[in-house]
Amino acid sequence: MTGKVRIFVSSVQKELEDERVIVQHLLSTDAFLSAHCEPVLYEYEPASAEKASEECLERLDGCRVYVVIVGQKQGAGVGSLTITHMEYQRAKKGGLPVLAFIRGERHVSREDGASALLEEIESDGLKYKRFGNVVDLQREVRGSLVQLLESRFGLSPSSDEDQVAEQTIAATSVFESRPLDHVRWSDLDYGMTRRLVAEASAVEEMALSEGEVLTGAALRGLVWRAAATGEYYATAAGVLLLSDDPSAVFPQCRILADAYVGIQADSTPRDHEDIREPIPRAVERAVEFVERNTRHPMRVVGLKRIRLDEYPPEALREALVNALVHRQYEDAGRKILLEVFADKVVVSSPGLPPSPITLAALRTGKYRPCSRNPVLAQGLSYFQHIEERGSGFRRMRDRMLDHGLDTPILTTDSGYFQVTLLGPGEDIERLRTPEGVSVSPAIMASLNDRQRVILEHVVESGDVTTRWCIERFEVARDTAHRDLVDMVALRLLVPTGSGRSVKYTLATADDD
Repeated sequence: MTGKVRIFVSSVQKELEDERVIVQHLLSTDAFLSAHCEPVLYEYEPASAEKASEECLERLDGCRVYVVIVGQKQGAGVGSLTITHMEYQRAKKGGLPVLAFIRGERHVSREDGASALLEEIESDGLKYKRFGNVVDLQREVRGSLVQLLESRFGLSPSSDEDQVAEQTIAATSVFESRPLDHVRWSDLDYGMTRRLVAEASAVEEMALSEGEVLTGAALRGLVWRAAATGEYYATAAGVLLLSDDPSAVFPQCRILADAYVGIQADSTPRDHEDIREPIPRAVERAVEFVERNTRHPMRVVGLKRIRLDEYPPEALREALVNALVHRQYEDAGRKILLEVFADKVVVSSPGLPPSPITLAALRTGKYRPCSRNPVLAQGLSYFQHIEERGSGFRRMRDRMLDHGLDTPILTTDSGYFQVTLLGPGEDIERLRTPEGVSVSPAIMASLNDRQRVILEHVVESGDVTTRWCIERFEVARDTAHRDLVDMVALRLLVPTGSGRSVKYTLATADDD
């Protein structure tokens, strides 16, 4: 099989908007389904049902699987048939496999159009699945599609993909899929939206038209189209990822950052910031806050001066990404807390780990990752802040250990999930320098005796001048100048100033 399997998702739009969106998200974020399937949803124009029926039927003809969701309403129609009913008959005529999902029990009262469609489905002998909520719907849709893809196209998920999918469906929050009708898609940051779509589509940003950016954002669950007006609006996930200030819509979407002088919180933090940026920018602002309020010792390695971070930035990002992507956004009363103390950094996120993940499993690293907010996780992966299917806690642990620090402490407290990164305390020397910054033995071997003494002097005093070399070694200016120029060429020293006032200092990692 070449190309992805195009799957047409049909329903009465207004009544089943949440169900349509959640199925679209499932097809776009599930590791197995997203690799092999492409969702197709047609948004009706009720003002012209006849035209809508023609257009959606044409789009259906280009698909290979038909998924229909039936509720209680009948929706728009042409003559005696609803558009959804017309699609069902067209799919049958075209020989497409049909997967039907019915909301509610058989005795539930339905409008005439919905009842007529359900009766035809039953009379055709088509097996259908019933569901009561969006979690049930996701589970039934995925199970039916997996079975169909295996029987029709020879595609099967791995056991890991199945387990991660089941855990993610069980943990998935409906918050991020919420369609908003008061935030237009034009209110989102267009540059960030284009960047996300370009990364997701593996194309150059400037090669995308505005229509392609809009389509790409809709495909990934960040915007939706209102049937009554034809206008595009943001979903909750779109607001969190792409709006200038998500807290203007959802007040809980903020990071409250405090830095304290001591090892415990007090009433007078030395620095405070209320971070209200979209998630990709919020991560960087929070990292900058920690770096601004922690130590950065200088260390000479192989006679180079290196600026160290008290905490590895990669571990900080992992802790912050976890808090922003996997928190419980339904908890509207609490924000993410970032606390910087003299001996540690603590990130607190509302909500406990989603079942079946436990603290014990997180601490050992022996768990299969799942996401409470898979659309956010996928979206942030395009900004290179997260490996969507990977294990952030294992990476966090490794970065801390490589930095010379202890393993992060994972705990819960009053409904918050907390990640504590322990610092070096008074033992700042335990911090490890990054690999690849020391001077090679070959370079050291190339230095003459005068140059070795020069380096010792620079390490001790901070700089050296040509005059100091002339007086110390009793050599001509040309000889002293040549020694220093050769050391600059070896990237051991850097000159500052000009003329006879030039000084030479140790090169840092930033000078390479």
